[in-house]
Amino acid sequence: MPWRPPTHRRGAGRRNAMTVDALGQRQVIGLARWWWTFVVRGLLAIVFGVLAFLSPGWGIAILVGLFAAWAIIDGASGLLAGIRTRGQDRSWWLEVLEGLAGIAAGVAALVLPPEIVTTALVLVIAAWSVVTGVIEIALAIRLRRVIEGEIWMALAGVASVLFGILIVVFPAAGALSLVWLIGAFAIAFGVFAIGLGWRLRGIQARADGGDSDR
Repeated sequence: MPWRPPTHRRGAGRRNAMTVDALGQRQVIGLARWWWTFVVRGLLAIVFGVLAFLSPGWGIAILVGLFAAWAIIDGASGLLAGIRTRGQDRSWWLEVLEGLAGIAAGVAALVLPPEIVTTALVLVIAAWSVVTGVIEIALAIRLRRVIEGEIWMALAGVASVLFGILIVVFPAAGALSLVWLIGAFAIAFGVFAIGLGWRLRGIQARADGGDSDR
């Protein structure tokens, strides 16, 4: 009698695959409901970047205040998204961690001693950029199987890490060059965040359309 492969194993494999797909779909839809937080974070980053290009004549105190406001608002948005998607997104804790890192960086910038504010601000921004970049890359890797637009998050993460490393390697590049570098990074980060948010918006719209059809 010829050997026949056990059908129950193949059936179990199909059921497992369907379960993974269903879990991944719920994860993406849960995250997509908060697409606007990524757009808000992107717009804030672009606004900060533009203001950074205009700030050399305003003094270091204004730049510190702008960065602190950006980091705290961006962190609060990420923290809110992470907490609200806790039941649907298995990566919610990464978003919470990223949000806490942003809030901590913003608060740290506000309490910097005046005599070391320039040097300390560079270190705070560098640390925040690397930490958030690594978290965003981790999020993109976790989402790569269930969403096509994860490239935007990965690009934002890579840009953050490279920026953090760059300002540590060249801390004495000059105040003007540093401000322009910060501004360019913020604008690039904002574009990537908006790209991801817009991609998630499309997923949410399709999910809502599917629900209405049923």
